[in-house]
Order: sequence, then C-alpha cells, then structure tokens
Amino acid sequence: MARTDAALVVADAGPLIHLDELDALDVLSGYTEVRVPEAVWREVQQHRPGAFGQTGVQWVRVTVGVPSPRVQAVGGLFTLHRGEQEALTLCLQDGISLLLTDDTAARLAANSLKLTAHGTLGLLLRAGRTGARTPAQVLALLEEIPVRSTLHVRPSLLVQVIQQARAAWGLGDE
Repeated sequence: MARTDAALVVADAGPLIHLDELDALDVLSGYTEVRVPEAVWREVQQHRPGAFGQTGVQWVRVTVGVPSPRVQAVGGLFTLHRGEQEALTLCLQDGISLLLTDDTAARLAANSLKLTAHGTLGLLLRAGRTGARTPAQVLALLEEIPVRSTLHVRPSLLVQVIQQARAAWGLGDE
C-alpha cells in the first residue's frame, strides 16, 4: 500500500529545474525527503548543476532497478523517458504516493498507477498555503515563469491560476 505521508516525495526533473530557475527550490523544504532517481539526478545536474546545493532540502539520490512490468507498460503507452520511468518505479518500490512532475504524459501515467502528481505550479501554490512563501511572493514567482523559467505552460492557464490564487488569498486583481 502506498504511503499517504506527503513528507516523502519522488521528483522528476521538471519541477527541480523550473524551481531552481525561479530561485525557489526552498519550497521543497517542507518535505522530509525529496527522493531523486539516478537518471533524474543526472538530467538536473546537466541543466542546473547547482540545484542540489539548495540547503534545507533533504535530497536523497536513489539508484533504481529495472522498471516493473506495470511501469514498463505505462512507459510504453505514454512514451516516458528513462527518468520518468525511474521516478514511477521508485514511487511504487518505496510506497510513495506523490510524484513531482511537470510532464503531462508522466502525470497521466502516475494517475493510471494510482499515484498523485504535482508540478511546479502546484508546488508554488502549496508554498503560499503552508507559509513557506508569502502569497505575494508566490504570485510574483507565478508571474515571472514566462521570463525566468523554461516551464511550458499555456498562457491562459497561467493567467487562470494567478487569478484564482489572488482570489483565494483575498488579493484582488492588482
């Protein structure tokens, strides 16, 4: 049975890269551990070599074996890369139900495996809800995504997320 304790998460490369681009990796410090499969670790180091130097985050680098038949099946169906397959394998192997990923196919695969997936936008919003960042800081980060990050998000979706966050935090349309 998968752990529902959100203190443990498995990360794919996307959120780590995008949060580092925004100087916001600290939003992950609320998790007891951020487990990172070897293939993901290498990908993040290739694109953002200093990312794992973020203090306050308990990074755990994990070597993952051969993906299970279930992960191989969804990996083929959703055309997942090695890092995504390793992340899903690690979730299932360690009984962790939360995967951090921005990749749509990886989210669909996680859902099909009864895992929860959260991406950069959700992690930033969580930081505002938990007090890791002020709502104003989160809104500023969300607004900076198109210019400071390589995160591909539909502009209309980003506008909608910002509007909903402003409303939820009682900040109106500034």
